[in-house]
Amino acid sequence: MSERWRARAFARSWPAAIPWLGLAVLVLVAVLGPLLVGADPVRQTNQALLPIGAPGHPLGTDDLGRDELARLVHGARPLLAVAFLATALASVLGTGIGLLAGVAGGRAEGAVMRVVDLALAFPSILLVILVVAAAGPGTMSLVIAIGVSLAPGLARLARALTAREAARDYVVAARLGGTRTPRVMVQEILPNIAGPMLAQVVMTLSVAAGYAAGLSYLGLGIQPPTPDWGYMVQAGQEFLFTAPRLVVLPAALTLVLVVACNFAGDDLRDGLDPRGVA
Repeated sequence: MSERWRARAFARSWPAAIPWLGLAVLVLVAVLGPLLVGADPVRQTNQALLPIGAPGHPLGTDDLGRDELARLVHGARPLLAVAFLATALASVLGTGIGLLAGVAGGRAEGAVMRVVDLALAFPSILLVILVVAAAGPGTMSLVIAIGVSLAPGLARLARALTAREAARDYVVAARLGGTRTPRVMVQEILPNIAGPMLAQVVMTLSVAAGYAAGLSYLGLGIQPPTPDWGYMVQAGQEFLFTAPRLVVLPAALTLVLVVACNFAGDDLRDGLDPRGVA
């Protein structure tokens, strides 16, 4: 790492650290939170709609007497799990398709990209709803639907980056040296497109999280009694004026997750852009 890069990274470290810190906190809450919060998030009691600060319930209870803090903490894990798994699936599919198309070139590339363009023209949220409705609500169908719907956008970027790298001298030299195409893709091209792809993947994570929460709100995502921020918003909207925290808290956490992923992706893209390091 050059001295200029270190200086630039340090100069922008404080504002850039905020979304990364927010994302890290949410991940830690999802991983460690259920171990630290002793209350059962699905246990119903006769202490319904207790206010914030009630004894034994720091954030009160919902309409069924369930501890709100426990539900918020436990609700982070399924949402983040779906978002991360769906993004991973989209990344593998999109990067693989884009790499193959960019290296193949010619008619094969044109045929693949026409399919990708067709998929991009179809509203992704509608595709997700159709797949989940056909396969049935559940975590696995949610992951597959979101992952497949987000893959075309990553495939288009991967194809553009691959086509650019495939024309460079180091790739031409590797091919002239007898290196086979799969090895050129994995060892030469993929490492050089990994930076921009990683930045886009982080931003895609925000879309996946938004889709997961939205579908849970519609009743097509993670199913009750498993706590989930999207479903908590839907269940609490009946009490929006009497107990707004039931809607505001899970909605705010979802918003923080989406915004943090977007800003983290922007920061990663700027940091990995060699044109910015001058």
